[in-house]
Amino acid sequence: MHPITAVRVNGLPCKAANEVVAEDFFFSGLHMAGNTANKQGSAVTAVNVAQISGLNTMGISLVRIDYAPNGLNPPHTHPRSTEILTVLEGCLHVGFVTSNPENRHFTKVLAKGDVFVFPKGLVHYQFNNGNTHAVAIAALSSQNPGVITVANAVFGSEPAISDDVITKAFQVEKNTVDWIQAQF
Repeated sequence: MHPITAVRVNGLPCKAANEVVAEDFFFSGLHMAGNTANKQGSAVTAVNVAQISGLNTMGISLVRIDYAPNGLNPPHTHPRSTEILTVLEGCLHVGFVTSNPENRHFTKVLAKGDVFVFPKGLVHYQFNNGNTHAVAIAALSSQNPGVITVANAVFGSEPAISDDVITKAFQVEKNTVDWIQAQF
């Protein structure tokens, strides 16, 4: 007979029911502001299955997003999740873009208490257009929503995407591509 190996669901280990403890369903830290002293002026504090093992198979997670004045949560997508964002402090300009061929841009300015939904897989962003700090909480419909930041993926990939591809896709000169890639 083979020894029993740990059971895994979604690639994560599952505890035996008699080994589960309250800490498997707990996270502390959303009361603390994230460090927005970076190029984007924003910080995301994630609470997903990596932080709370009890979220495995639950299909939910959340994030706290802090924004400095003029801070940006840059265009990105969650390939496995819809997101619903609530502004807790400040004012945010938010938007998402539908898929090809329409590429329709839906945008709104949100104040404290306002809520906006970003459909699963669509490129979206949030920008603090105010002159004070802003904070939002977003719930996501996946225990592990994933995130693909557009600029990082296109201009910061390793190895780099060929200049021929990027210059043609963005219809810009090679020196422009080189300059943008140097930022990553």
